[in-house]
Amino acid sequence: MSYLKFERAFMTNLEESLQRELLRTNRSGAYSCSTIVDCNTRKYHGLLVVPVPELDDDNHVLLSSLDVTVIQHGAAFNLGLHKYQGDHFSPNGHKYIREFNCDKVPTTIYRVGGVMLKKEVVFQHYEDRILICYTLLDAHSETTLRFKPFLAFRSVRQFTHENATASRDFVQVDKGIKTCMYPGYPELFMQFSKDNEFVFQPDWYRGVEYPKERERGYASNEDLYVPGYFELNIKKGERVVFSASTSSCDPKELQQLFGEEVEARSPRDNFFHCLVNAAHQFHNRTSEDERYILAGYPWFKCRARDTFIALPGLTLSIEEQDYFELVMATAMRGLTEFMEGRPLTVKIYEIEQPDVLLWAVWAIQQYGKEAGMEQCISRYYQFVLKIVDFIESGRHPNLSLESNALLKSNGRDKPVTWMNSIANGSPVVPRSGYIVEFNALWYNALKYVAALAEESGDLKTVDHYEALATKCQESFVNTFYNEHGYLFDYVDDGRPDWSVRPNMIFPVAFDYSPLTQEQKKNVLDVCTRELLTPKGLRSLSPKSNGYNPMYVGPQTQRDHAYHQGTAWPWLGGFYMEACLKLYKRTRLSFIERQMVGYEDEMMQHCLGTIPELFDGNPPFHGRGAISYAMNVAEVLRTLELLEKYKY
Repeated sequence: MSYLKFERAFMTNLEESLQRELLRTNRSGAYSCSTIVDCNTRKYHGLLVVPVPELDDDNHVLLSSLDVTVIQHGAAFNLGLHKYQGDHFSPNGHKYIREFNCDKVPTTIYRVGGVMLKKEVVFQHYEDRILICYTLLDAHSETTLRFKPFLAFRSVRQFTHENATASRDFVQVDKGIKTCMYPGYPELFMQFSKDNEFVFQPDWYRGVEYPKERERGYASNEDLYVPGYFELNIKKGERVVFSASTSSCDPKELQQLFGEEVEARSPRDNFFHCLVNAAHQFHNRTSEDERYILAGYPWFKCRARDTFIALPGLTLSIEEQDYFELVMATAMRGLTEFMEGRPLTVKIYEIEQPDVLLWAVWAIQQYGKEAGMEQCISRYYQFVLKIVDFIESGRHPNLSLESNALLKSNGRDKPVTWMNSIANGSPVVPRSGYIVEFNALWYNALKYVAALAEESGDLKTVDHYEALATKCQESFVNTFYNEHGYLFDYVDDGRPDWSVRPNMIFPVAFDYSPLTQEQKKNVLDVCTRELLTPKGLRSLSPKSNGYNPMYVGPQTQRDHAYHQGTAWPWLGGFYMEACLKLYKRTRLSFIERQMVGYEDEMMQHCLGTIPELFDGNPPFHGRGAISYAMNVAEVLRTLELLEKYKY
């Protein structure tokens, strides 16, 4: 029984099937993404989407889609599907789909009369190459396949339109062609595993529409260029492999290459395996000695805060300690360059944000629990010391240690926390001054570096940071804990923010907390009553001013909702950790029920992964980026914690 499988009735119902997306990545920055019926609904969708560093930092759609037509007795049946303006779909290839599953690789079965055609798709690891295998399962007469490529050659943030500048030139290569529409772009090689005929028949398909862009208040139409079509005969039982890439290949090796790539794929036959597969999709290698974690697909890059929050869940929780070490080695280089005031040589964005260094210490702390204190000290003790000293000595440009041992940051004019949405040039949530999670992270870091120092026999360092932590603990409680049993989100110039927000969950979840057991239980109770949903914690309580839980509409409307009531699964991960630490095994069944809410997502939105955020009100619809690293990571970490508390 397939885990991720959809039958004919579902696939032919576009109201349902167009909402399910599918993502394939190559771990080098390129990806392939569309809906499960191969109808692109976003400008970010494409069959081959690759980074072009010579042009900019964005990804670029080279091959938008590939229409396949089955021809028998002179009759043509086009299996493609495109949406045009006015809610017009053409052709209607989805009506030929009999079933779809992606337990191993995405596989679609089409039936046209007596013809049964199977399509399997895989993205080659570490190469910008999409491979599609077509197998003729059944046919009662001679069958011809025609392949029509739709080209875009544009950034994922833009659209292409019919123009006279686009080059129509192409060059015949072994069993295919290569072409390039504009200067500066790589050549696109389209090749088959068997002989075929390419018919040059250039044309523009005008008015292709992407409804997801229209929903978001953006322009939503473009024109796509079709240079012609490939045609070949296929016999019953025969397999033909199509390759689209930025480099040429040997067509004789395509069959073997496809088989090897399929064999290398891990199955997505249950909830956990889906999450592991999703975790691997965030891996990013730009060179032999650089490893990154992408914050999400399809539009996020590598962001520092996201990297450190997601890293333990994406690696340690699935027993991939080596990848943690590789990513941390790249990140340490960038953090060291930042702390020493040197230009960055790594591609990590927002490294200057004031809580990034503290999240790095937290990530290393998780590593120590998995790898052991001795190995953690050997690898990271000096680096943790360097971070804490850098902050304590006041060298961070937007993080000052006050006389009360708390950290202060200025976020009035520019957002400095993960709640970073901007409207009209100003932060929607201007968190500034003493920020609750910054200081929870700071206390945790002080206690952790003292623990590392004690293990290392560095007693002078232990005494120094234990004394600072004691002062920090007293100030933290006096500053943030209020008479209603929860924590102020921030306190700026003596004025507390009374909004009930999820950032107070962190000092309850961290290994070292400035709160007493009773205080932690009170905070957790408030989070449970006002913030908990089946999809994580709300970013704002419904009882607080400004509650706006529906992440819909044009950009400005969504900016005002982004952190004003939407639910975030990664915050739910820290909530679950806090529950287990406070109530141990008595909360196991409760947390297992919470996990069911995330397993439901494996068949929704983007298959096998978890989107960026959810509406804060029922039915808690998934929104934003289709696959989000911190969410996948924290669900994986929660599953690992469940196992530890069970046994």
